[in-house]
Amino acid sequence: MAAAGWYHRDISQVVAEGLLAKAGRDGSFLVRDSESVKGAYALCLLFQRHVYTYRILPDDEGLLSVQTIQGIQAKCFRTLPDLIGAYQHPNNGLVTPLLHPVHRARLDEDSGEPGRARGLCQAVSGEGPAELVPLPTDGEDARGWGHTVPCPGAPPSSRTHIPQQLHQRLQEQIHSSPASDFMGFMAEYLTHHVQLDLEALCHGHPQLRHLSTALATACRALHSEIDFTLAGLETLARVFDPPVSPRSPAREQGFLSSDPDLELLLNKISTVNHLLSSLEKKVLKSLQETVTRHNLALPSVAVAPPPAARPLAVQNFEVKAGKSQRAALTVDVESGTVTVSKRGSGSSEEVIPQDKILQLIKYQSVQSKVRLVCARDNQKSLSRDFIFPSARKREAFCQLLQLMKIQHSNLDEPELISVYVGTWNMGSTPPPRSLASWLTSRGLGHTQDETTACIPHDIYVIGTQENSLGDREWVEFLRASLKSLMAIDYRVVALQCLWSIKIVVLVKPEHQRRISHVHTSSVKTGIANTLGNKGAVGVSFLFNGTSFGFVNCHLASGSEKTHRRNQNYSDILHSLALGDKRLGGFDLTLRFTHLFWFGDLNYRLDMDVQDILTHVVKKEFQALLAVDQLTLEREKNRVFLRFSEGDISFPPTYRYERGTRDTYVWQKSKPTGMRINVPSWCDRILWKSHPETHVVCNSYGCTDDIVTSDHSPVFATFEVGVTSQFVPKEAPGSGPEALACIEWESIEVILKTTSRSKCYIEFHSYCLEEVQRSGENTFQNCDIPGFLKLGWSSKHLPVLYPILPDLEYLGDQHLLLSIKGVESCESYGECCLALRSAIGTTAQQFETFLFHRGEETGSVRGWMRVRVPRGRCGTRERLYEWISFEEEDAEPAAEAPVCPKPPPQRPRSRPRSLPEPATGYTNPAYFIFEGVP
Repeated sequence: MAAAGWYHRDISQVVAEGLLAKAGRDGSFLVRDSESVKGAYALCLLFQRHVYTYRILPDDEGLLSVQTIQGIQAKCFRTLPDLIGAYQHPNNGLVTPLLHPVHRARLDEDSGEPGRARGLCQAVSGEGPAELVPLPTDGEDARGWGHTVPCPGAPPSSRTHIPQQLHQRLQEQIHSSPASDFMGFMAEYLTHHVQLDLEALCHGHPQLRHLSTALATACRALHSEIDFTLAGLETLARVFDPPVSPRSPAREQGFLSSDPDLELLLNKISTVNHLLSSLEKKVLKSLQETVTRHNLALPSVAVAPPPAARPLAVQNFEVKAGKSQRAALTVDVESGTVTVSKRGSGSSEEVIPQDKILQLIKYQSVQSKVRLVCARDNQKSLSRDFIFPSARKREAFCQLLQLMKIQHSNLDEPELISVYVGTWNMGSTPPPRSLASWLTSRGLGHTQDETTACIPHDIYVIGTQENSLGDREWVEFLRASLKSLMAIDYRVVALQCLWSIKIVVLVKPEHQRRISHVHTSSVKTGIANTLGNKGAVGVSFLFNGTSFGFVNCHLASGSEKTHRRNQNYSDILHSLALGDKRLGGFDLTLRFTHLFWFGDLNYRLDMDVQDILTHVVKKEFQALLAVDQLTLEREKNRVFLRFSEGDISFPPTYRYERGTRDTYVWQKSKPTGMRINVPSWCDRILWKSHPETHVVCNSYGCTDDIVTSDHSPVFATFEVGVTSQFVPKEAPGSGPEALACIEWESIEVILKTTSRSKCYIEFHSYCLEEVQRSGENTFQNCDIPGFLKLGWSSKHLPVLYPILPDLEYLGDQHLLLSIKGVESCESYGECCLALRSAIGTTAQQFETFLFHRGEETGSVRGWMRVRVPRGRCGTRERLYEWISFEEEDAEPAAEAPVCPKPPPQRPRSRPRSLPEPATGYTNPAYFIFEGVP
């Protein structure tokens, strides 16, 4: 029998519903993998414009059955095709028989349309030929579909169908491949031998003997090349070997064998790799021994003592005080003072200690203006306005004052840290001797001022692509570079590599004990999702009580491959295993307090190359951003939903002529003709944070002096608020326990779905002892096609009791909500809510988007209240809260008391498309529920 095309593997619920809606006929069905139970399936069935989902569960013996209402006898089947065949008949308990299978759409090589064949996970690709994907067939056990092929008893037409399709695929590729000889061997295999491997596989022999023979024959020339290279490397190695360790004759004889064996070839490659990586160390050791033995003096290579930690230099800023008075501000971070010196006759000097500085106000209307609010001895505060020569100078002054506050705060644990993120496609060439401009955020764009460029960051996260250096060599090179720049011996938190894609996380030594729960992961998205030339590497960890995630990726190249890049993003989002395993059911972008995503994203500019060059010369970057593929795809909500990116004020970072930054090389000769690579912002840094958390991007730019690659390195620096383990002032058990509680008045959900399923809500949070669950929804409306509106009253929503009742603790906590179907237990969408703005005696309204697997799947809004016991309402101002922003250039208040002020009520972060009226939805598409056309 032919392969079961109705089995779609790992597609999402949203994609499945879209395929059935497109089919449009009652009885249309497909099967996908279950998202809630590993090893189970979900049967999706269309009836009267609604999709019904049934779980197919295996029992202890591996028999499959459709989940039924308790008490009803389930019918068991040995294979998935048997089960589907049985339910094609009426009166089997489904809303309608399975009449019209919806087959998997073949993924177009050029469009790479996302959502089609998405189930092709790491082992097989959403990009590759659909015919290569093993699927459950009518003649085999669906639970073992990993080795599925047409059975020997199948009709000859179906048995020859796969080889013919594969051969046709190969013919399409031959014209674009320079390896014509190799393709000839593969064509012969597909024509004469692939059928033999198929039949052997059906009989339980998965060795693919004929493929191994074809590959070994095709690689015969590679054997001789490696033998030649290996002989030379071993000869050089023997020169520096001690006389007592000659080369093993057996190994030489084995490697010079002419037997074209694949395993032997792999052994040779492994040996070459080992020799190349060890040869430099061997030569260095030999030369060092020679120097010692002969007392040779080599003063030019003497190792300098490690630099001492450098105190921050005193910095001076020329400013205007008031309207026209010239003055100088001197910032001494070490002593904790700011000195104001007025110019002109009768000049005076005033020294302000850091503990007298109450607030720093940045003006939005005048980017170079700042207001300093200081305490005076008479219990009155004094406000002073200063205008700097540029916005960058103002930012440098504010950063220095922030650093001064941190250093003199006497806090046991930090509340504010600085994070550096860098990305660079190194172009498979070694880096220059100095990376100073990259690691100190200097060059083009929003860069660090020279007064703050060499202030060391707490965390450095460096992602590279096409990095040809060895893993350890690259890490040590980075550590040495930072040590020479910052005089700090940074410690390695994590290194994760996928071929030439690498991510390194380094922290200051004093923070090493604060790092825990480190996880690393990688995802391949190259050819057939088995090659690591494209893909992603990721690292996650906790910094005290704040979770961080970092993803470095290299997506598909080519101006026409926008959809393929979108699919790469989706595959990475779904497959990257990072963060708390208990949150594995949540969208990756919701698992971390702060998630940073960067790399060679490869999105291009859709504009004629000459027009691009004209705009670049004139620095008209806004005109180029209007045709930037990533910007356009984000606006269409196809990728990076609700992520943020700094303002781009630097030229495109690709494709430069190597050795200079003055010329873009946009033409590339290939066997198929001339390829155009227009200058583009391929290298990007984005981030997404939980609501009502503190994160500020202080720089975003690229270097202009690192020219070894056709990409320029990109950097971004962030000021990030962090939390530590909270210690309550009152020890547990010291008195009657007063509990805080989270109460709900109502919750309303709109889902983009054609399902009519009843739903419930799961509540996850680190402030809860365990996961909590609501009852089923009490209101349901599916009158609008393609949408399902659900509602819960307070009686069906649980009261949540945090483990600690203190206001200071609860203000940093978040709730993760997941809307799940009662029948399938699968998530329709997830979101994150901050508790901070809901603390008080009256309920506060909230609303936000729902996400699932990188897609927006709906909206949620409601009313919640966080009650805090009267004796636990104490709090304090955080270090990052003393800097505020003023929208209008308002006149300062006459006088204000110096008494400690309560922490400002920070406005809730609202989605960008959220309309102002309180009755509106997060997405204008949902206005239909309020009668708005």
